[in-house]
Amino acid sequence: MKQNMHPEYRDVVFQDISSDFTFLTRSTVRTDETIQWEDGNEYPLVKVEVSSASHPFFTGKQRVLSSGGRVDQFRKRYGRMAKGTK
Repeated sequence: MKQNMHPEYRDVVFQDISSDFTFLTRSTVRTDETIQWEDGNEYPLVKVEVSSASHPFFTGKQRVLSSGGRVDQFRKRYGRMAKGTK
């Protein structure tokens, strides 16, 4: 098996900058920033703009834009056109 082929898989802290939510998980992402975690250890830090704490789908703030499907919207807009008629 080739050496140094796979990226390093390690503990990483992800921080949602829009909601200040942080969580510790494992990842291969590379970063130069570090943060001291709740257990006293220092881990690499990755800042993200959206996580489950700030995404509208997970927070329940998602808006429904349309209730009909695309075909229904098309038929409503253009009506049913018969063959040969405009």
